[in-house]
Amino acid sequence: MSQPTSSRPAVALAGLLGFTGTAHLVRPHTFDAALPDWLPGTKRAWAVGSGVAELVCGALVALPSTRRLGGLASAALFVVVFPGNVHMAVTARTPQARAVTLARLPLQVPLVLWALRAARS
Repeated sequence: MSQPTSSRPAVALAGLLGFTGTAHLVRPHTFDAALPDWLPGTKRAWAVGSGVAELVCGALVALPSTRRLGGLASAALFVVVFPGNVHMAVTARTPQARAVTLARLPLQVPLVLWALRAARS
């Protein structure tokens, strides 16, 4: 049975958050570069914590009864991680890595808008 058109963005967002949250838990060391040294605690704790946050947001978005909360929480999460993405772009070790991370920065805007759309579905 297909999903109603209005819920497709939410279901897709839940899938994305589930994938990225799982990646944070399975390979947390790959996210170390995005984490600034000034954060308290360990980079591993931040990587795992952000993965858990993504999984929780994804689960909330997936369920119609909590979709509004999940969409709003996801939008907030995308805003909160933006400084880490900037940090990763600024501290990239190669010109290619810098180009990729800089190109990725504007993608946060559609992610926030996607999450807000999911909150309204």
